[in-house]
Amino acid sequence: MINIKLPDNSERQYQKGVTALDVARDISEGLARNVLAAKVNGEVWDATRVLTQDAELQLLTWRDEDGKAAMWHSSAHLMAEAIELLYPGVKFGIGPDIENGFYYDVDFGDYEISEKDLGKIENKMQEIARQKQVFVRKEISKQDAEKFFDEKGDEYKLELISDLVDGEITLYESGSFTDLCRGPHIPSTGFIKAIKLTKVAGAYWRGDETKKQLTRIYGITFPKKKELDEYLVMLEEAKKRDHRKLGKELELFTFSQKVGLGLPLWLPKGAELRERLEQFLKEVQKEAGYQPVISPHIGNVELYKTSGHYQKYGEESFKPIKTPVEGEEFFLKPMNCPHHCEIYNAKPHSYKELPIRYAEFGTVYRYEQSGELHGLTRVRGFTQDDAHIFCTPDQIKDEFKSVIDIIEKIFSALDFQDVMVQISLRDPEKKEKYIGSDENWEKAEAAIREVAEERGLNAITEYGEAAFYGPKMDFIVKDAIGRKWQLGTIQVDYNLPERFDLTYIGSDNEKHRPVMIHRAPFGSMERFVAVLIEHCGGNFPLWLTPDQVIILPISEKYQAYAEKVLNLLNKQNIRGLIDDRSEKTGRKIRDAELKKIPFMLIVGEKEENDGSVSVRKHREGDLGTFSLEDFAALINDEVKKLTATDK
Repeated sequence: MINIKLPDNSERQYQKGVTALDVARDISEGLARNVLAAKVNGEVWDATRVLTQDAELQLLTWRDEDGKAAMWHSSAHLMAEAIELLYPGVKFGIGPDIENGFYYDVDFGDYEISEKDLGKIENKMQEIARQKQVFVRKEISKQDAEKFFDEKGDEYKLELISDLVDGEITLYESGSFTDLCRGPHIPSTGFIKAIKLTKVAGAYWRGDETKKQLTRIYGITFPKKKELDEYLVMLEEAKKRDHRKLGKELELFTFSQKVGLGLPLWLPKGAELRERLEQFLKEVQKEAGYQPVISPHIGNVELYKTSGHYQKYGEESFKPIKTPVEGEEFFLKPMNCPHHCEIYNAKPHSYKELPIRYAEFGTVYRYEQSGELHGLTRVRGFTQDDAHIFCTPDQIKDEFKSVIDIIEKIFSALDFQDVMVQISLRDPEKKEKYIGSDENWEKAEAAIREVAEERGLNAITEYGEAAFYGPKMDFIVKDAIGRKWQLGTIQVDYNLPERFDLTYIGSDNEKHRPVMIHRAPFGSMERFVAVLIEHCGGNFPLWLTPDQVIILPISEKYQAYAEKVLNLLNKQNIRGLIDDRSEKTGRKIRDAELKKIPFMLIVGEKEENDGSVSVRKHREGDLGTFSLEDFAALINDEVKKLTATDK
């Protein structure tokens, strides 16, 4: 007999050879009908895989992220089987689950595939799903695996097998399809009720631009058609909010082939918006005791070898820059941290000076492959709102609190209301993977947990997700249409202080190693602006929007008064412009609505005589007539309320 411990701490006894699905049936048939996979001693397994020893067991359904992952991974196999039946002789790369769905990279050979073929593949997938094909796991030797895929003529799988260890290789069979795969998978294709293939793209094999480009097909599946319908509605809304589309329409940024892929050019309105974001954070940081620093865009290669960034980003970065001096090389900086370490090292420090907080909007560079670039969310040059705090171990807790204050002010000012916090700690069973003493780790992890509890944060804890150099806290926001984005991070680092031999003189007059805290509330300015655009659909908060007002003279006669109004508003720090086109007022209003300008000020004979403006608000309509003083107060009071740094 074996003991099975469930999440509620209850224990049940079963014969060896029982499966998680058997346990589910023992609890209830209803539960068994919904089990997609199982977590056995923390590892996700097939629900049909036999248990031979005592185990902690969690049954996974569609409500669990790991349950969704198992279904989407299985859906990738389902799609591959459909493709193989429709296009005999194709070869397969990899087919993982992703955050929303799955994809498979396929070498279609002489077949030409486009978006119009997706419907045919979907139909074949539906046909197979209804057959309720079971997924069968088979352990296989490396030699037999190589023989199988050699006979099949699939060089991609053979290349993958060459990297695997004999004795740890498994195949999965479902219907007529057999794949090299670690799993896990759902019990059968019958759980897949609704299917949508979403996109066809190109992807270089193993992400290497020197290798063949395969066809990547993306898709998503659901256990109910209603959920697919809701997802498709969300997709349509996401298309309307796409930051690339809105960025062009609102004249915020552009890209140029001549400048280079992945290198955004900020247009005047976008540059002003970004500058206001930066100024807001700079004011908050100044109040919190941060000192501004500036570092160059390049550094000697030896700097990044010392920090470890050369080893980490060497393949993903631009090649070193050689100088006329023999053997001298520079590197476009992939991170700001090494520069800040050298700034700290510029002079000796006492414990009385700590914490020291350096802040910089520093631009960094990484050579992302062209196929991975995506608007502002994936670029080759981006600016981080970087800050590094050098403190004693006893100061970690207070510094975390201070950074959380900053992040909450930013989220509040930008109307991010649904925020989740993830605390990432080291794996207690594999401490050898991490640097730093047990004492320091325990102190840092305890501080992070205590801060989350004291602040009432909606925090989840993930063991084994810490960086090798220290624990961290990430802030994940849900946008207006329900998508999750990781924005804001606080990371404890014991590694760089060691690598750069950072010290301070303690109260005992001895040298001690400071703890380094990495902090970035925005993360990347480019990515943050992209997320913000999509979150608010281009309807930015009043304090941030490029143009707060547009003045609409009802005829050319009132152009001079419109200019007078604009001049008075500018003196009140209110941004605006005049629509002086020879168009009817109704057309001007419609166009201003499309440009998402918050306030429209209509001026004619009555307004000129009274020294007033007729006010319309974007998406709300007529607000009535205001004196210029009252309107200016309305705008400035709302801006102050949104950006108050003492709230």
